[in-house]
Amino acid sequence: MHLLLRGVEMGKLTTHVLDTAHGCPAAGVEIVLYRVSPERQELGRDSTNADGRLDNPILDTNSFVPGVYELVFQAGEYFRNLNLDLPEPLFVDEVVLRFGIADANQHYHVPLLVSPWAYSTYRGS
Repeated sequence: MHLLLRGVEMGKLTTHVLDTAHGCPAAGVEIVLYRVSPERQELGRDSTNADGRLDNPILDTNSFVPGVYELVFQAGEYFRNLNLDLPEPLFVDEVVLRFGIADANQHYHVPLLVSPWAYSTYRGS
């Protein structure tokens, strides 16, 4: 659902994390959002809930502007907390996704599908 302000759609940024190794949402993953341009600036941080989602958009209409952003997912810490038998250093640890927001009126959804050995993302809806 898009937010509306006086008939104009307003954008937002949402995300979620799925643990593809175990086939479940990844709860408790810390996520940090940075705006990269013109200089790297932290905009927010939160952790995923039991459904692998944030309770609120990590970037909402008040500060949603076109630019280059990074979502940094602490996937390695999530897998460490599961007490899995994994080698150190981890193959997948901190996952950095850099992406562009071109239209501040759209909803950008950037999910992370992750295992200890691989990750992928896409622009969702």
